[in-house]
Amino acid sequence: MPRGDWHRTLEAKVRSGGRLALEEGLALYAEPDLAWLGGLANLRREQAFGNQTTYVVNLHLNYTNLCVGSCLFCAFARRPGEPGAYEMTLEEMVERIGTLRGVPGAEVHIVGGLHPKHPYRFYPDLLEALHRADPGVHLKAFTAVEIEHFAGLAGRSVEWVLEDLKAHGLGSMPGGGAEVLVERIHRKLHPTKIGPDRWLEIHACAHRLGIPTSATMLAGHIEMPAERLEHMDRLRQAQDRSGGFLAFIPLRFHPGNTRLAGLPLMSDEQVLRDLAIGRLMLDNIPHVKAYWVMSGLQAAVRAQWFGADDLDGTVVEERITHMAGCLSPAGLAEENLRRLILEAGRQPVRRDALYRPLEPLPVEDEASCASTS
Repeated sequence: MPRGDWHRTLEAKVRSGGRLALEEGLALYAEPDLAWLGGLANLRREQAFGNQTTYVVNLHLNYTNLCVGSCLFCAFARRPGEPGAYEMTLEEMVERIGTLRGVPGAEVHIVGGLHPKHPYRFYPDLLEALHRADPGVHLKAFTAVEIEHFAGLAGRSVEWVLEDLKAHGLGSMPGGGAEVLVERIHRKLHPTKIGPDRWLEIHACAHRLGIPTSATMLAGHIEMPAERLEHMDRLRQAQDRSGGFLAFIPLRFHPGNTRLAGLPLMSDEQVLRDLAIGRLMLDNIPHVKAYWVMSGLQAAVRAQWFGADDLDGTVVEERITHMAGCLSPAGLAEENLRRLILEAGRQPVRRDALYRPLEPLPVEDEASCASTS
């Protein structure tokens, strides 16, 4: 089919809400006209969200980098006694979230290494302590990798662990640990960690228990475009079954200080391509997030015209990616985050952790945000 006809056929399919096939997604990875691809993704984005871009007031608690795992792409993990190793106490974490007290819709994002010595009870006790300190804050905590680790510590099923954590304040789960849901990638990059099938099983269990989750894709290392599409297809099939994924979050791999340090950093154009194709392929996952920490600030601005309807949040102090040489800020003030959205020509809307919009600032305050330095 001539190139122009193919473009018109795909545009008509997107406008009508049709589901793209894998071969169409693969063709989009080879599409030379990135602006056209962005426009196609933006069409689907604006059908759902118009001109709004959402964000959340949140804080990351990367509670320890002590870890029994050994992943080739990780610059974060340390063994006990190694330079740079750290762990936070419950008291330190409770103090850290004090800045969110009384902030409507605030979220604490809790992710850490697989600690070699903490007993299982440390984790529900952590959630309970944070919940007691601030009952209004939403606790988004623990990747599927951590949940599997906890189940081993407790000698219980994943289902039991998730029910117990939910009873102690767990509100939702992040999507980390998915990497690329292809067994070849699992065997080569993180063989000591759970693989694609187990990651999907744990998220399916969370969804059955009423715990919503996110889904990530860490790309820009050894994966091929067809493997990125396999990842998206597996997420799409899982979402058809459970409906529990809130957002898809493509992540740019940062190779610095890892055992893959010789790889080049993925370009902004490839970041935008993953976002756009994610929006087009994942028609049943409502939100596509440009995680500005890993995409970079300028790519996050452009991403809002390539399918992304959310920029994550204020973050405050992210450690995992910054230990891999990430140059973006460790956190952003809310007014600066809003400015990134306004810079793109979008309307910033603050949300809660479950993507429910909160009342936006009045128009005059938006103008003030745009003009301040």
